[in-house]
Amino acid sequence: MAKKRPPKEGEKHIDTANVMGLRAEVLEQPITETLELNYMPYAMSVIVSRAIPEIDGFKPSHRKLLYTMYQMHLLGGARTKSANVVGQTMKLNPHGDAAIYDTMVRLSRGYGALLHPLVDSKGNFGKVYSRDMAWAASRYTEVRLDPICAELFRDIDQDTVDFVDNYDGSMQEPTLLPTTFPNVLVSANQGIAVGMASNLCGFNLAEVCDAETAYLKDPDCDLLSILKAPDFPTGGELLYDQREMEAIYRTGRGSFKVQARWRYVKEENLIEIYEIPYSTTSEAIMDKVSELVKAGKVKEIADMRDETGRDGFKLAIDLKRGTDPDKLMQKLFRLTPLRDSFSCNFNILIAGMPRVMGVREILEEWTAWRIESVRRRTYCVMKSRQEKLHLLQGLQKILLDIDRAIRIIRETEEDAEVVPNLMIGFGIDQVQAEYVADIRLRNINKEYILKRTRETGELEEEIRELQATVDDPRRIKKLIAAELAAVKKKYAVPRRTAILYDLPAPEAEEGEETPGYPVHLFLSREGYLKKITPQSLRMSGEQKYKEGDGPFLSWECSNRDELLVFTDRQQCYKAWLSDFEDAKASLLGDYLPTKLGFDEGEKFLWACVPGDYSGSLLFFFENGKAARVLLSGYQTQTRRKRLTGAYCDKSPLAAALLLREEGEVAVWSSEGRCLVFPTAALSPKTTRTTQGVGVMALKPKYHVEGAAPLDQTPIRNAARYRAKSLPVAGMLLKEEDRGEEQLTLL
Repeated sequence: MAKKRPPKEGEKHIDTANVMGLRAEVLEQPITETLELNYMPYAMSVIVSRAIPEIDGFKPSHRKLLYTMYQMHLLGGARTKSANVVGQTMKLNPHGDAAIYDTMVRLSRGYGALLHPLVDSKGNFGKVYSRDMAWAASRYTEVRLDPICAELFRDIDQDTVDFVDNYDGSMQEPTLLPTTFPNVLVSANQGIAVGMASNLCGFNLAEVCDAETAYLKDPDCDLLSILKAPDFPTGGELLYDQREMEAIYRTGRGSFKVQARWRYVKEENLIEIYEIPYSTTSEAIMDKVSELVKAGKVKEIADMRDETGRDGFKLAIDLKRGTDPDKLMQKLFRLTPLRDSFSCNFNILIAGMPRVMGVREILEEWTAWRIESVRRRTYCVMKSRQEKLHLLQGLQKILLDIDRAIRIIRETEEDAEVVPNLMIGFGIDQVQAEYVADIRLRNINKEYILKRTRETGELEEEIRELQATVDDPRRIKKLIAAELAAVKKKYAVPRRTAILYDLPAPEAEEGEETPGYPVHLFLSREGYLKKITPQSLRMSGEQKYKEGDGPFLSWECSNRDELLVFTDRQQCYKAWLSDFEDAKASLLGDYLPTKLGFDEGEKFLWACVPGDYSGSLLFFFENGKAARVLLSGYQTQTRRKRLTGAYCDKSPLAAALLLREEGEVAVWSSEGRCLVFPTAALSPKTTRTTQGVGVMALKPKYHVEGAAPLDQTPIRNAARYRAKSLPVAGMLLKEEDRGEEQLTLL
């Protein structure tokens, strides 16, 4: 029988019940050790080996695919079936063929995701601007390396980068590709790891080469004047905000907006959209426009269709008579993905560690890495020249007496003694003697030997130059600058994304679209909402409610405000007051469960007007716990209508309060006890589903009934109910503190 392993510190053995005559054993392990031994290696593997690009601009999957194609002689050769490349790549990349082929598609010219595609493709590879256009299977398409890949593999056989064994040790692969230009800034890249992500936008190749050349001369140069802005293969217009761009260049984080390019065809009264933002698709645009037309928010469009064909991308919008195309496009830019944001997160692996860097830091790291690569290349060339010179110096020593060399070889009886005898006879080392001994018989003449030894002087001069380059970083920088100039001249293309310096003023247009005027809101206990203007309220009589219903909450706010509605299923529905019609006091109002599309059986509990989303929400649960959640946790960038997990689901909600500034709150239970404590005792949380902390200690049969700000309760003797510490049971309410009516849920 196997011996039990003694438990480590913090562990203990637990024997389970005897099952079918066998006794199983469970080893209880601390969670900290589980995270350290199991989770952290997995997380680091995803970060380092999959999702985050390195300084050459590639993830491991990209690098393995391109190197495999290079080894298959597909640089400058004929195309081969994609399935063939996928199969060969599996020798380096131990993943399924679908994942490898997806990587190839993204790098292909046909897909169009890169400014400078790395795979020259033939066949259907889909399109980056289409969500639904599927690419053909790998057995139907053909590929080879694009000519620009010559700059990725230049001098890779001259010790410019390190090589490591593949996953089974059967072959070697490069750890990085020796790119002659900062490909990390040229090729867009996106990756999601564990606990971090990376999103790099592409820049124009000519601008990147100029920026790197300027940085080599002066590390403090003005990059923004040279590397003007990102560039995308799908074109569009970049809305240039200098502050945002400076922040991105400095920190590596930030966002900017890109909008579609369009033209108006007067003869046909239609708009043609021929370039769209990189981050959206034609289907997403058409779906959103269709939704707006059906909702009646855009009434100027008669029809919209996708006319993309051989001539390129094109969306056509037929206009109704009398429509102003400029005003319509400004509205569509505000309401659809025709204007979209691109979020930057320049997270790159440097020496195996992820770092978020600005553009200048990226150029600094790339320059240091490239200088080392060129130095290694130069040193490798110098070593080969030194070895050649060493051989020629040995050959030069036998020049004075070729006959003696022949005689030594002829008079040597054993083959193994030829090299030692030559070494003794001419005072040369073993390498030189091997070289002399291997000369063919026809080449043992003065003409051949003199021709070879004339190279000695040239080699010595070349070696001196190479040694000077190895020792002088300034000479290496000149070499890098010359290579960058050659790359720019051969491969640079004009910018595709135009830069729009004159930014529109969407705020004024937004104001015209959603009028802002003061309104009064009245919400009943059952969820009927009335939006009444001050003028109408002054002229109205008594508020009308459904039988059995009554007033619950009321606010004075603006027509542009939002409303957060909470239900008994831990959901929060967002409503915009501009979507509600102005009502009168004599009407019941809009029934929120119907207006907002509650789930079947879902009940309304509470609502608030968040304003600018400053402050907190206080949730009081029947089990005696209270949670304070920052109101900003409910703010969204998009017009989402429902948020799940709006509050904790461990206990029913007894009351909720909107807290703008610190104060005191009263909590009472079904036992008739009351508790008063300062809101500052509850620390704010960012997680909406936090369980909170215990504030009221309850007996088994009782629960929290409600809570309210102290100044909104009839309590006179507040000192009796104030708690010195939490949780406490509270004090029984006296008759004079109950008020005329029993305290209820507010």
